[in-house]
Amino acid sequence: MSVSGITSTALSGMRAQTTRVSAIANNIANSSTPGYARLNTSFTSVASGGAQAVVNPTASDVDPAAELTDLIEAEQSYKANAVVFETGADMWEMLMSIMRD
Repeated sequence: MSVSGITSTALSGMRAQTTRVSAIANNIANSSTPGYARLNTSFTSVASGGAQAVVNPTASDVDPAAELTDLIEAEQSYKANAVVFETGADMWEMLMSIMRD
């Protein structure tokens, strides 16, 4: 995989986790709304590499403890993708430095 592919894959992971956090926030904000359908986030692979988040309503009720757990998991996943992105950017910078010298 190329350096640009690494950063692109990490970026898609960060976008997917951002979508997931948005759905979690929506669930918590509407947990007291009568008839609200909880949003569930699932992930699919993208042909070019990476992940995509898909948000669908479910018939289940909002459980604040489950939402908090999902939020912590999304945070950790986002951080992991950010570290990969940073490492890829550092690799790219080092490559460009070597090419200039």
